[in-house]
Amino acid sequence: MFIDEARIHVKAGDGGAGAVAFRREKYVPRGGPSGGDGGDGGSVILVADPSLRTLLDFRYRRHFTAPRGEPGRSKDQAGRKGEDLIVRVPVGTVVRDAATGAVLADLARPGQRAVVAAGGRGGRGNSRFASSTERAPTFAEKGEPGEERDLELELKLLADAGLVGLPNAGKSTFLSRVSAARPKIADYPFTTLVPNLGVVAVPGREGAAFVLADIPGLIKGAHAGSGLGSRFLRHIERTRVLVHLVDVSELCAVDPVTAYEDVRAELALYDASLADRPEIVVATKLDLPGAEEGARRLEEHVRAAAGNRTVYRVCLLTGEGLAPVLHAVADTLDRAADRVPGGEIAEGEAVQGERAGDLEISCEDGVYVVRGRGVERAVAMTDLQNEDALRHLHYRLKRRGVLRALRSAGVPEGARVRIGAWEFEYTEGTQGTRPE
Repeated sequence: MFIDEARIHVKAGDGGAGAVAFRREKYVPRGGPSGGDGGDGGSVILVADPSLRTLLDFRYRRHFTAPRGEPGRSKDQAGRKGEDLIVRVPVGTVVRDAATGAVLADLARPGQRAVVAAGGRGGRGNSRFASSTERAPTFAEKGEPGEERDLELELKLLADAGLVGLPNAGKSTFLSRVSAARPKIADYPFTTLVPNLGVVAVPGREGAAFVLADIPGLIKGAHAGSGLGSRFLRHIERTRVLVHLVDVSELCAVDPVTAYEDVRAELALYDASLADRPEIVVATKLDLPGAEEGARRLEEHVRAAAGNRTVYRVCLLTGEGLAPVLHAVADTLDRAADRVPGGEIAEGEAVQGERAGDLEISCEDGVYVVRGRGVERAVAMTDLQNEDALRHLHYRLKRRGVLRALRSAGVPEGARVRIGAWEFEYTEGTQGTRPE
């Protein structure tokens, strides 16, 4: 079974809470705060694994949660960091945020990684808040919640060359003759319902090989999804060379020239760049009646339309003409750009979610809502039940310029302001209220 789409839920580990503790040792009066920091939560990381071929595993497991960080302890002992959760996906997997549709990562190379849910930062213990004016702080930070999101995974096969053509043009037979792949073959349309891959050794060239993909047959309207065409076409996006097979026998229901142009049109309508992709045209089924005349007309058309491009003739029954096609593919691959289409995110680059930026203030149902990565994190990590912690939070917001930004935005005195779970009445001296 070939699975090329999946939807999963990922949850990074929460950071561990900082500890509130004081030194209690003999002959050490007023030992001071000694609460340690909490450990950071583990992140969820996707890694491109070349040993995987489909997204089938994600049909049976859809939820992935990384371990949380351990809380801090007394004697300034920090909690253990939660281990990162490694989720292996096939090479060629595109990762999207299910809520926004934004592409988070394009894992087009083996070993490429993407952090799709970052672990929460561990909270600081009370020893970190000691100062000349606060000798014995009785509060610590809570751990930051880990990121959580739904993801859509889409697999686009990675192949050097892709076989395209109408149903029953001979693509599966071609792949079976030149590689060890054994796709299903029969004399009726749509025999091939899933893409197949095969490694092709180039005859007469020691060590020369390439990966060839057999894409299920395309029909008119494939770019819009007809015959599941849009699901198949995505696998052609990464191929560097197209091998276009055309049935030139009179037994084919479609004229060879029409068949050639119909497939070209569908490729261009799906992705304009495919029309400019290097193409090798192959006339197939030369052992059937009328094939000679069909091949001649196809050659004349391609020569006129594509500037003297060669049309290779192949008899799949006997294997005659296969070697020149494979040499042409290898030569074209050597000339093609050495870059797989896609994979814009470099290996090892992390996707960390939204970055801290300028504050955003909006009015929703009479309440002024402040958004910003830094201030929302500060609120989430504050123990809102502790009066000392609330005073410290107010001091931090003032230092960050939040109160100044509210004043500049024209927020009136006495207005309700919400930051994360914390809602308070806006005055310069307010200490806030408990969360709703």
